Amino acid sequence: MFDKLEETEKRFLEIEEELCQINFASEPENYKSLMRELKILEPIIGKYREYKREHKNLEGAKEVLRGSGGDKELRDMASSEIEEIKNNIEKISNELKLLLLPKDPNDERNVIIEIRGGAGGEEAALFSAALLRMYSMYAQNRGWKLEIVSFNETQLGGFKEVCMMISGEGAYSRLKYEGGVHRVQRVPETESQGRVHTSTVTIAVLPEAEDAEIDVNPADLQIDTYRASGAGGQHVNKTESAIRITHLPTGVIVECQDERSQYKNKDKAMKILKSRLLQTKREEQADTLASERRLQVGTGDRSERIRTYNYPQNRVTEHRIGMSFYKLESILNGDMDEIVDSLITAMRAKMLSAEGSM
Repeated sequence: MFDKLEETEKRFLEIEEELCQINFASEPENYKSLMRELKILEPIIGKYREYKREHKNLEGAKEVLRGSGGDKELRDMASSEIEEIKNNIEKISNELKLLLLPKDPNDERNVIIEIRGGAGGEEAALFSAALLRMYSMYAQNRGWKLEIVSFNETQLGGFKEVCMMISGEGAYSRLKYEGGVHRVQRVPETESQGRVHTSTVTIAVLPEAEDAEIDVNPADLQIDTYRASGAGGQHVNKTESAIRITHLPTGVIVECQDERSQYKNKDKAMKILKSRLLQTKREEQADTLASERRLQVGTGDRSERIRTYNYPQNRVTEHRIGMSFYKLESILNGDMDEIVDSLITAMRAKMLSAEGSM
Protein backbone atom coordinates (compact mmCIF):
# COMPACT_ATOMS: atom_id res chain seq x y z
CA MET A 1 0.00 0.00 0.00
CA PHE A 2 2.77 2.44 0.87
CA ASP A 3 4.64 1.91 -2.40
CA LYS A 4 1.40 2.85 -4.12
CA LEU A 5 1.04 5.92 -1.91
CA GLU A 6 4.58 7.06 -2.71
CA GLU A 7 3.82 6.76 -6.42
CA THR A 8 0.55 8.64 -5.93
CA GLU A 9 2.31 11.49 -4.09
CA LYS A 10 4.91 11.67 -6.86
CA ARG A 11 2.13 11.98 -9.44
CA PHE A 12 0.40 14.63 -7.29
CA LEU A 13 3.56 16.77 -7.26
CA GLU A 14 3.96 16.34 -11.04
CA ILE A 15 0.40 17.59 -11.61
CA GLU A 16 0.98 20.62 -9.39
CA GLU A 17 4.13 21.43 -11.39
CA GLU A 18 2.31 20.99 -14.72
CA LEU A 19 -0.54 23.25 -13.61
CA CYS A 20 1.95 26.00 -12.76
CA GLN A 21 3.38 25.85 -16.27
CA ILE A 22 0.29 25.23 -18.41
CA ASN A 23 -1.57 28.01 -20.21
CA PHE A 24 -5.30 27.60 -19.66
CA ALA A 25 -6.23 29.72 -22.68
CA SER A 26 -4.25 27.56 -25.10
CA GLU A 27 -4.88 24.16 -23.45
CA PRO A 28 -8.24 24.35 -21.63
CA GLU A 29 -9.06 20.62 -21.93
CA ASN A 30 -5.64 19.53 -20.66
CA TYR A 31 -5.94 22.00 -17.77
CA LYS A 32 -9.41 20.71 -16.83
CA SER A 33 -8.22 17.11 -17.05
CA LEU A 34 -5.28 17.82 -14.71
CA MET A 35 -7.56 19.66 -12.27
CA ARG A 36 -9.96 16.67 -12.19
CA GLU A 37 -7.07 14.32 -11.47
CA LEU A 38 -5.72 16.66 -8.78
CA LYS A 39 -9.14 16.79 -7.13
CA ILE A 40 -9.24 12.97 -6.96
CA LEU A 41 -5.73 12.71 -5.51
CA GLU A 42 -6.00 15.56 -2.97
CA PRO A 43 -7.86 13.64 -0.21
CA ILE A 44 -5.51 10.65 -0.59
CA ILE A 45 -2.35 12.78 -0.37
CA GLY A 46 -3.75 14.85 2.49
CA LYS A 47 -4.43 11.68 4.49
CA TYR A 48 -1.04 10.16 3.57
CA ARG A 49 0.79 13.27 4.77
CA GLU A 50 -1.22 13.11 7.98
CA TYR A 51 -0.09 9.48 8.34
CA LYS A 52 3.57 10.48 7.89
CA ARG A 53 3.22 13.30 10.45
CA GLU A 54 1.83 10.87 13.00
CA HIS A 55 4.75 8.48 12.39
CA LYS A 56 7.15 11.36 12.98
CA ASN A 57 5.27 12.23 16.18
CA LEU A 58 5.54 8.59 17.26
CA GLU A 59 9.33 8.61 16.85
CA GLY A 60 9.48 11.84 18.88
CA ALA A 61 7.39 10.36 21.69
CA LYS A 62 9.56 7.22 21.74
CA GLU A 63 12.66 9.41 21.98
CA VAL A 64 11.15 11.19 24.98
CA LEU A 65 10.39 7.83 26.60
CA ARG A 66 13.96 6.62 26.05
CA GLY A 67 15.37 9.80 27.61
CA SER A 68 12.93 9.97 30.53
CA GLY A 69 15.33 8.15 32.91
CA GLY A 70 13.79 7.84 36.35
CA ASP A 71 11.18 10.54 35.79
CA LYS A 72 8.00 8.48 36.25
CA GLU A 73 5.64 11.35 35.37
CA LEU A 74 7.46 12.06 32.09
CA ARG A 75 7.58 8.34 31.27
CA ASP A 76 3.84 7.96 31.88
CA MET A 77 3.06 10.99 29.71
CA ALA A 78 5.24 9.66 26.88
CA SER A 79 3.69 6.18 27.13
CA SER A 80 0.19 7.64 27.05
CA GLU A 81 1.09 9.78 24.02
CA ILE A 82 2.59 6.77 22.20
CA GLU A 83 -0.61 4.77 22.73
CA GLU A 84 -2.76 7.65 21.43
CA ILE A 85 -0.55 8.12 18.36
CA LYS A 86 -0.65 4.39 17.57
CA ASN A 87 -4.45 4.49 17.67
CA ASN A 88 -4.41 7.51 15.33
CA ILE A 89 -2.06 5.72 12.93
CA GLU A 90 -4.33 2.66 12.83
CA LYS A 91 -7.37 4.87 12.17
CA ILE A 92 -5.59 6.83 9.41
CA SER A 93 -4.30 3.60 7.87
CA ASN A 94 -7.86 2.25 7.59
CA GLU A 95 -9.01 5.54 6.05
CA LEU A 96 -6.18 5.31 3.51
CA LYS A 97 -7.27 1.80 2.54
CA LEU A 98 -10.76 3.15 1.80
CA LEU A 99 -9.39 6.08 -0.20
CA LEU A 100 -7.27 3.70 -2.31
CA LEU A 101 -10.21 1.50 -3.27
CA PRO A 102 -10.99 1.62 -7.01
CA LYS A 103 -13.23 4.56 -7.81
CA ASP A 104 -16.43 4.19 -9.78
CA PRO A 105 -15.76 6.43 -12.81
CA ASN A 106 -19.46 7.35 -12.91
CA ASP A 107 -19.65 8.69 -9.35
CA GLU A 108 -19.35 12.37 -10.25
CA ARG A 109 -21.92 12.19 -13.04
CA ASN A 110 -25.49 13.41 -13.12
CA VAL A 111 -28.09 10.70 -12.63
CA ILE A 112 -31.27 9.65 -14.41
CA ILE A 113 -33.96 7.98 -12.30
CA GLU A 114 -36.96 6.19 -13.80
CA ILE A 115 -39.86 5.27 -11.50
CA ARG A 116 -42.59 2.87 -12.63
CA GLY A 117 -45.62 1.62 -10.75
CA GLY A 118 -45.58 -2.18 -10.39
CA ALA A 119 -48.06 -4.48 -8.67
CA GLY A 120 -50.92 -2.64 -6.99
CA GLY A 121 -52.51 -0.50 -9.69
CA GLU A 122 -53.52 2.96 -8.48
CA GLU A 123 -51.91 2.41 -5.07
CA ALA A 124 -48.56 1.69 -6.77
CA ALA A 125 -48.99 4.84 -8.88
CA LEU A 126 -49.64 6.91 -5.75
CA PHE A 127 -46.54 5.50 -4.10
CA SER A 128 -44.56 6.36 -7.25
CA ALA A 129 -45.60 9.97 -6.58
CA ALA A 130 -44.44 9.64 -2.96
CA LEU A 131 -41.02 8.39 -4.10
CA LEU A 132 -40.76 11.19 -6.66
CA ARG A 133 -41.38 13.64 -3.82
CA MET A 134 -38.78 11.86 -1.64
CA TYR A 135 -36.07 12.15 -4.29
CA SER A 136 -37.09 15.75 -5.07
CA MET A 137 -36.71 16.76 -1.43
CA TYR A 138 -33.45 14.84 -1.08
CA ALA A 139 -32.07 16.61 -4.16
CA GLN A 140 -33.12 19.93 -2.67
CA ASN A 141 -31.41 19.07 0.63
CA ARG A 142 -28.17 18.25 -1.23
CA GLY A 143 -28.30 21.38 -3.40
CA TRP A 144 -28.86 19.40 -6.61
CA LYS A 145 -31.06 20.37 -9.55
CA LEU A 146 -33.96 18.04 -10.44
CA GLU A 147 -35.78 18.13 -13.79
CA ILE A 148 -38.79 16.01 -14.71
CA VAL A 149 -38.21 14.62 -18.20
CA SER A 150 -41.40 12.64 -18.80
CA PHE A 151 -44.39 11.35 -16.84
CA ASN A 152 -47.64 9.45 -17.17
CA GLU A 153 -50.02 10.80 -14.54
CA THR A 154 -53.17 9.14 -13.20
CA GLN A 155 -56.46 10.82 -12.33
CA LEU A 156 -55.78 10.51 -8.58
CA GLY A 157 -52.39 12.27 -8.81
CA GLY A 158 -50.19 9.19 -8.99
CA PHE A 159 -47.71 8.25 -11.70
CA LYS A 160 -47.73 5.13 -13.81
CA GLU A 161 -44.20 6.17 -14.69
CA VAL A 162 -41.98 9.21 -14.30
CA CYS A 163 -38.44 9.94 -15.46
CA MET A 164 -36.22 12.62 -13.88
CA MET A 165 -32.69 13.92 -14.25
CA ILE A 166 -30.76 15.04 -11.15
CA SER A 167 -27.69 17.23 -11.67
CA GLY A 168 -25.11 18.03 -9.02
CA GLU A 169 -21.84 16.98 -7.46
CA GLY A 170 -21.87 13.31 -6.47
CA ALA A 171 -25.51 12.78 -7.51
CA TYR A 172 -24.89 9.35 -9.05
CA SER A 173 -22.53 8.24 -6.28
CA ARG A 174 -25.25 8.71 -3.65
CA LEU A 175 -28.25 7.49 -5.65
CA LYS A 176 -26.80 4.57 -7.61
CA TYR A 177 -28.04 1.96 -5.09
CA GLU A 178 -31.70 3.04 -5.45
CA GLY A 179 -32.33 0.76 -8.43
CA GLY A 180 -34.64 -2.21 -7.82
CA VAL A 181 -38.08 -2.98 -6.43
CA HIS A 182 -39.39 -0.72 -3.66
CA ARG A 183 -42.28 -2.30 -1.75
CA VAL A 184 -44.90 -0.35 0.22
CA GLN A 185 -47.20 -1.75 2.91
CA ARG A 186 -50.01 0.57 3.97
CA VAL A 187 -53.77 1.02 4.12
CA PRO A 188 -54.90 2.67 0.86
CA GLU A 189 -57.27 5.64 1.12
CA THR A 190 -59.78 3.66 -0.93
CA GLU A 191 -59.70 0.68 1.50
CA SER A 192 -62.88 0.70 3.61
CA GLN A 193 -61.97 -2.32 5.78
CA GLY A 194 -58.67 -0.84 7.01
CA ARG A 195 -56.62 -3.70 5.57
CA VAL A 196 -52.93 -3.26 4.79
CA HIS A 197 -52.13 -3.69 1.09
CA THR A 198 -48.74 -4.42 -0.45
CA SER A 199 -47.75 -2.68 -3.68
CA THR A 200 -44.49 -2.32 -5.56
CA VAL A 201 -42.65 0.30 -7.56
CA THR A 202 -39.62 -0.40 -9.77
CA ILE A 203 -36.76 2.08 -10.05
CA ALA A 204 -33.96 2.20 -12.62
CA VAL A 205 -30.88 4.38 -11.99
CA LEU A 206 -28.58 5.43 -14.84
CA PRO A 207 -25.46 7.63 -14.92
CA GLU A 208 -25.79 10.31 -17.57
CA ALA A 209 -23.80 9.31 -20.67
CA GLU A 210 -21.24 11.60 -22.23
CA ASP A 211 -21.44 12.13 -25.98
CA ALA A 212 -18.01 10.61 -26.62
CA GLU A 213 -18.94 7.33 -24.91
CA ILE A 214 -21.61 6.11 -27.28
CA ASP A 215 -22.29 6.83 -30.91
CA VAL A 216 -25.91 6.81 -32.07
CA ASN A 217 -26.56 6.68 -35.81
CA PRO A 218 -29.32 9.19 -36.72
CA ALA A 219 -30.58 6.67 -39.29
CA ASP A 220 -31.40 4.32 -36.38
CA LEU A 221 -33.80 6.82 -34.83
CA GLN A 222 -37.52 7.37 -35.34
CA ILE A 223 -38.51 10.75 -33.91
CA ASP A 224 -42.17 11.62 -33.33
CA THR A 225 -43.75 14.75 -31.89
CA TYR A 226 -46.97 14.97 -29.90
CA ARG A 227 -48.78 17.18 -27.43
CA ALA A 228 -47.77 16.98 -23.79
CA SER A 229 -50.43 15.30 -21.68
CA GLY A 230 -51.32 15.14 -18.03
CA ALA A 231 -54.03 15.80 -15.50
CA GLY A 232 -53.58 19.53 -15.98
CA GLY A 233 -51.39 22.42 -14.89
CA GLN A 234 -48.19 23.87 -16.28
CA HIS A 235 -47.02 20.72 -18.06
CA VAL A 236 -49.91 20.65 -20.51
CA ASN A 237 -49.62 22.78 -23.65
CA LYS A 238 -51.42 23.12 -26.96
CA THR A 239 -48.46 22.63 -29.32
CA GLU A 240 -46.71 19.43 -30.35
CA SER A 241 -43.54 20.12 -28.35
CA ALA A 242 -43.28 16.69 -26.69
CA ILE A 243 -40.78 14.28 -28.26
CA ARG A 244 -40.72 10.50 -28.58
CA ILE A 245 -37.50 8.88 -29.84
CA THR A 246 -37.40 5.19 -30.81
CA HIS A 247 -34.04 3.50 -31.24
CA LEU A 248 -34.96 1.03 -33.98
CA PRO A 249 -32.15 -1.57 -33.50
CA THR A 250 -32.96 -2.10 -29.81
CA GLY A 251 -36.59 -0.95 -29.56
CA VAL A 252 -35.71 1.46 -26.73
CA ILE A 253 -38.27 4.29 -26.54
CA VAL A 254 -37.66 7.60 -24.76
CA GLU A 255 -40.14 10.42 -24.29
CA CYS A 256 -39.69 13.98 -23.05
CA GLN A 257 -42.51 16.44 -22.51
CA ASP A 258 -41.26 18.71 -19.74
CA GLU A 259 -40.14 21.67 -21.82
CA ARG A 260 -42.32 23.85 -24.05
CA SER A 261 -39.48 23.92 -26.54
CA GLN A 262 -39.38 20.96 -28.94
CA TYR A 263 -35.61 21.41 -29.32
CA LYS A 264 -35.01 21.23 -25.55
CA ASN A 265 -37.21 18.16 -25.23
CA LYS A 266 -35.30 16.46 -28.05
CA ASP A 267 -31.98 17.29 -26.37
CA LYS A 268 -33.13 15.81 -23.05
CA ALA A 269 -34.60 12.73 -24.72
CA MET A 270 -31.30 12.07 -26.53
CA LYS A 271 -29.44 12.26 -23.21
CA ILE A 272 -31.78 9.67 -21.70
CA LEU A 273 -31.53 7.44 -24.79
CA LYS A 274 -27.72 7.48 -24.79
CA SER A 275 -27.65 6.77 -21.05
CA ARG A 276 -29.98 3.78 -21.45
CA LEU A 277 -27.98 2.37 -24.37
CA LEU A 278 -24.70 2.85 -22.50
CA GLN A 279 -26.13 1.18 -19.39
CA THR A 280 -27.23 -1.83 -21.47
CA LYS A 281 -23.73 -2.05 -22.91
CA ARG A 282 -22.17 -1.89 -19.43
CA GLU A 283 -24.53 -4.54 -18.04
CA GLU A 284 -23.58 -6.88 -20.85
CA GLN A 285 -19.90 -6.35 -20.02
CA ALA A 286 -20.51 -6.77 -16.27
CA ASP A 287 -22.23 -10.11 -16.82
CA THR A 288 -18.85 -11.53 -17.81
CA LEU A 289 -17.14 -10.31 -14.64
CA ALA A 290 -17.98 -12.59 -11.72
CA SER A 291 -15.73 -10.60 -9.39
CA GLU A 292 -17.71 -7.44 -10.07
CA ARG A 293 -20.97 -9.18 -9.21
CA ARG A 294 -19.51 -10.36 -5.90
CA LEU A 295 -18.75 -6.78 -4.89
CA GLN A 296 -22.25 -5.45 -5.39
CA VAL A 297 -24.44 -4.63 -2.40
CA GLY A 298 -27.28 -5.64 -4.70
CA THR A 299 -27.50 -6.16 -8.39
CA GLY A 300 -29.69 -3.09 -8.83
CA ASP A 301 -31.87 -5.23 -11.07
CA ARG A 302 -35.47 -4.08 -11.33
CA SER A 303 -36.68 -7.53 -10.27
CA GLU A 304 -34.82 -7.44 -6.97
CA ARG A 305 -36.77 -6.31 -3.89
CA ILE A 306 -34.39 -3.92 -2.16
CA ARG A 307 -36.50 -1.94 0.31
CA THR A 308 -39.83 -2.04 2.14
CA TYR A 309 -41.74 1.01 3.40
CA ASN A 310 -44.11 -0.15 6.17
CA TYR A 311 -46.51 2.64 7.15
CA PRO A 312 -48.24 0.97 10.15
CA GLN A 313 -44.86 0.30 11.80
CA ASN A 314 -43.25 3.62 10.74
CA ARG A 315 -40.43 1.45 9.35
CA VAL A 316 -38.20 1.41 6.28
CA THR A 317 -36.25 -1.84 5.85
CA GLU A 318 -33.20 -1.99 3.60
CA HIS A 319 -33.07 -5.71 2.74
CA ARG A 320 -29.61 -5.74 1.14
CA ILE A 321 -27.90 -4.82 4.39
CA GLY A 322 -30.51 -6.13 6.86
CA MET A 323 -31.18 -2.75 8.50
CA SER A 324 -34.43 -1.07 9.55
CA PHE A 325 -34.98 2.64 10.10
CA TYR A 326 -37.95 3.68 12.24
CA LYS A 327 -38.51 7.12 10.75
CA LEU A 328 -40.56 6.49 7.63
CA GLU A 329 -42.12 9.95 7.42
CA SER A 330 -38.74 11.65 7.78
CA ILE A 331 -37.22 9.48 5.03
CA LEU A 332 -40.14 10.16 2.67
CA ASN A 333 -39.53 13.86 3.35
CA GLY A 334 -36.02 13.53 1.91
CA ASP A 335 -34.01 12.56 5.00
CA MET A 336 -32.21 9.76 3.14
CA ASP A 337 -28.58 10.25 4.22
CA GLU A 338 -28.60 7.54 6.90
CA ILE A 339 -29.81 4.89 4.44
CA VAL A 340 -27.45 6.08 1.69
CA ASP A 341 -24.44 6.20 4.03
CA SER A 342 -25.22 2.71 5.35
CA LEU A 343 -25.32 1.32 1.79
CA ILE A 344 -22.04 3.04 0.86
CA THR A 345 -20.37 1.72 4.04
CA ALA A 346 -21.56 -1.82 3.29
CA MET A 347 -20.25 -1.59 -0.28
CA ARG A 348 -16.85 -0.39 0.90
CA ALA A 349 -16.66 -3.16 3.48
CA LYS A 350 -17.31 -5.75 0.77
CA MET A 351 -14.72 -4.18 -1.48
CA LEU A 352 -12.12 -4.18 1.33
CA SER A 353 -12.91 -7.82 2.06
CA ALA A 354 -12.52 -8.68 -1.63
CA GLU A 355 -9.22 -6.76 -1.83
CA GLY A 356 -7.93 -8.57 1.25
CA SER A 357 -8.76 -11.99 -0.17
CA MET A 358 -6.80 -11.42 -3.39
